[in-house]
Amino acid sequence: MTARLSATSPLPEAVTAPGYAPQAHGMGIVHIGLGAFHKAHQAAYTEDALAAAGGDWRIFGVSLRSPDPAAELTPQEGRYTLIERGAEGTSARVIGAIARAACLADARAEITAALADPATRIVSLTVTEKGYGIDRATGGIDRSHPAIAHDLAHPDAPQGVAGLLLQALAARRAAGIPAFTVLCCDNLPENGPMLRGWLTDFARAAAPDLADHIATEVAFPATMVDRITPARTDATLALARQLTGLEDAAAVETETFRQWVIEDHFPTGRPAWEAGGAIFATDVRPFEDMKLRMLNGAHSMLAYAGFLAGHDFVRDVMGDAALARLVARHLDAAAATLAPLDGVDFAAYATALTTRFANPHLAHATYQIAMDGTEKLPQRILAPALLAQAQGQPLDAFAFATAAWMRYTLGRHDDGTAYALRDPREAALTKAVSGADGAEAVAGALFALPGLVPAALAQDATFRTAVITRLDRMLRDGMPAAIAAEAA
Repeated sequence: MTARLSATSPLPEAVTAPGYAPQAHGMGIVHIGLGAFHKAHQAAYTEDALAAAGGDWRIFGVSLRSPDPAAELTPQEGRYTLIERGAEGTSARVIGAIARAACLADARAEITAALADPATRIVSLTVTEKGYGIDRATGGIDRSHPAIAHDLAHPDAPQGVAGLLLQALAARRAAGIPAFTVLCCDNLPENGPMLRGWLTDFARAAAPDLADHIATEVAFPATMVDRITPARTDATLALARQLTGLEDAAAVETETFRQWVIEDHFPTGRPAWEAGGAIFATDVRPFEDMKLRMLNGAHSMLAYAGFLAGHDFVRDVMGDAALARLVARHLDAAAATLAPLDGVDFAAYATALTTRFANPHLAHATYQIAMDGTEKLPQRILAPALLAQAQGQPLDAFAFATAAWMRYTLGRHDDGTAYALRDPREAALTKAVSGADGAEAVAGALFALPGLVPAALAQDATFRTAVITRLDRMLRDGMPAAIAAEAA
């Protein structure tokens, strides 16, 4: 029987072990959203920081819903294998930065205590765009979001990010403990300032006496994160077993590339993340815009078109010559909306992205990327489309991406096979397109959805016509033929 990975497991010479004694370092970070991306990104940077400079910066990983991350990591004393795969080959390292993992449903008291502990100086977050409950129109809370509604009604037993943060900040303030830094690592525009406004709005509704404290005394540095991390599969676990000779229920695979740009505002300290290559900047927004519009925007476009064309993985999309041309076109169109960024060549960045997308070792599913479209489209596709419109640039790439998303919302392949949209507004989307006959009716219904398409785009005849023409072709001829015609 193969032994399970643990703190004392002997590792093959080819597998990198922690370059420090994890047990000698205390916890200083609570991370909410203990998924594959965190384990491939922030935890890996923290691993490098601990090895280079030490400090009590190990991580208490918290899952809000699923008990699986804790069940996988706890028997392994927080250790897991991070498999990095690129054209240059595959490597593996064991990460020791996570000291404890727990699920809110099973360990509320312990998690609450950790959030209030003076030793906790940073609370980082990867809960995805839909996890917060942000009203896109106002930037404040969406009171209809299940977690927001629950936490407003049950402030002593919060289930969502807003309620947990507010409860912890209240406890720290009452005890005279400095506030922790809130570090959002999700793909939200100006994620630090956005989260400050959102949490302040929640405080106004739930604990008005804390609103000014959060608005003025709690640090919310902005960040940009980038590392393609597919969902784990049985093949991931099998590869971890092959590389380490051990069973590892928590293994993760990712690409070799990684990037983290952070606003350096941490009043109570931070790990030496620069040891892992993190970039500390006074203004993160230009990097964030570049990533959201180019990488994320192209990802969304290729996910909808590729999924409906029968391509399971991003690497398969890049093997489709016509669709690969559309990816290149989208990257160019997105780059044209960006202001120059010192030290960054957008053309070189686009070339690097196409290489990363084509990585043959990563099984990054188009269906995975396609989920949560109503949360992603505004900043990835519609915001740059609005800029392109204002600057008199071609709208073709953004119109095609929008049409591909609209085609996806119908919930059926060209052969009629159904699929779930996996979107927080799935019910509203389904209702909107139900009974809509033809491209103009479908597009009209989706353009009219509240809080999604900016009025300047939804009411623009040129953009509407460009979208409807492409959607009509997708519905009439099928997605492969629509892709071929678009790329011709």
